[in-house]
Amino acid sequence: MNTELQTAVRQLVIANRILANEDVIDAYGHVSIRHPLNPERYLLSWSRSPEFVGPEDIVEFTLDGKPAGDDGRPPYRERFIHGAIYEARPDVLAVVHAHAEDTLPFGITDVPLRPVIHSGSFIGTRVPVWDIADKFGAETNLLVSNMAQGRDLAASLGTHNVALMRGHGFAAAARSLIDVVRTAVYLPRNARVQMAAMRMGEVKYLAPGEIAARAASGGYYNADSPETWRAWEYWARRAGCGDLLPQRTFSAKDVADKG
Repeated sequence: MNTELQTAVRQLVIANRILANEDVIDAYGHVSIRHPLNPERYLLSWSRSPEFVGPEDIVEFTLDGKPAGDDGRPPYRERFIHGAIYEARPDVLAVVHAHAEDTLPFGITDVPLRPVIHSGSFIGTRVPVWDIADKFGAETNLLVSNMAQGRDLAASLGTHNVALMRGHGFAAAARSLIDVVRTAVYLPRNARVQMAAMRMGEVKYLAPGEIAARAASGGYYNADSPETWRAWEYWARRAGCGDLLPQRTFSAKDVADKG
């Protein structure tokens, strides 16, 4: 296997384990990465609980959700979420679909989910809500079971980082696997804080300028920064897959504590 592809597979396994351990993904959620050598394909486990995903479970898919080889193992039914987002967003390199319960109230009420904590800034200034019934009627099982539904979800996501799925969960997209995992981890945490604050009184949300400043903080929050790697290593070791981490070294300037 190509070294770059091998690294991508290992990182995807780590992402599965992290999201399971952090209670973001249950037995039915999933995470994918765009193929590092072919942008018209993506990597995703076959239909297995993320907590147990290993390198041998990763399957290569075309953007329309078909296995690229002759792998006969059953795929996730909602793999179309991933392919449709990759198809619509060439900038996206990783996608998460999950059912974190703390996000669900914001998809079934008229209260928008908004950043209220600094780590919640990664969800962006707006989190749209996609309702499958708007286009496909009130007789679906709420699952994204084909490309038409996936493309409608991707259109609702637009250029945003996260879209809530009414009565179902959320889809998150990012420019790296680490970025999408970080967004997925902090999304339900932000939701919990927002709901707690709303019970106490008027909420002061992050200002658009604060969100923009977080996004524009140079290399501090990018996928290769020591600050981001610190979180990735922490989550991976908590999830028991630290042995899959590559060796990383940083200069004294790189590792200067910035916060």
